[in-house]
Amino acid sequence: MKVLETKNLTKKFDGISAVDNLSISIESGKVTSIVGPNGSGKTTLINTLTGILLKDSGSVHISGVELEKIRPQHIASYDLTRTFQNVRLFEQMTVLDNVLVVLTERNFWSAFFEKHKEYHLKEAEEYLNKVGLWEKRNELAFNLSYGQRKLLEISRALAMRAEIYLLDEPFAGLFKEMVKVVSSVVKELRDEGKTVILVEHDMDLVRELSDHLIVMDSGKLLAEGKPNEVLRQKDVIEAYLGA
Repeated sequence: MKVLETKNLTKKFDGISAVDNLSISIESGKVTSIVGPNGSGKTTLINTLTGILLKDSGSVHISGVELEKIRPQHIASYDLTRTFQNVRLFEQMTVLDNVLVVLTERNFWSAFFEKHKEYHLKEAEEYLNKVGLWEKRNELAFNLSYGQRKLLEISRALAMRAEIYLLDEPFAGLFKEMVKVVSSVVKELRDEGKTVILVEHDMDLVRELSDHLIVMDSGKLLAEGKPNEVLRQKDVIEAYLGA
């Protein structure tokens, strides 16, 4: 089943199309990776799908429903969540509180004042354990290493309990053991029937994790299909691998 679709989606900057008349479909319960050379429009696409950027034309559909105007603060209501290339955390809050804010009242200010119940704490422990950060729960987010910060953002995304996860380069800059943790999270989400959209540069990870691969180039759809088949195509090799 198609859970997310774009139809002729276009986003321009100064008259240049970063996403150019793009029509793609994302299947429910699968891991779909989006790859392409730098400047191919991958992050612009994710930002447009989540309301960070407003589309210029075309349409976005989730579970068959067209979203006329997407606002970042409303994406949770579409059962969708995301991570960012540049990690976004509450720097002066503890690791634990960064997750509790998501688990409690979704209104920002209400979340600070809602009393944390025992089940909130148990859930937070579960999500932090998934990424190996429970022992860091009382540390300020500001004091975490780069890799730990990325893991905390992933933990917060998990705590959203969404159906669709957009992960923008979640492996970038991670040590080998952290890569294993995030890989495990992605596989577990798929096993649970969740939909994962993964923007990634590491082709070994793309092959390992992906059910479907979309290749973008200059904002357009260059190729799509099974990863091993797509990555053998001559135009993909020329555009992405520079061969």
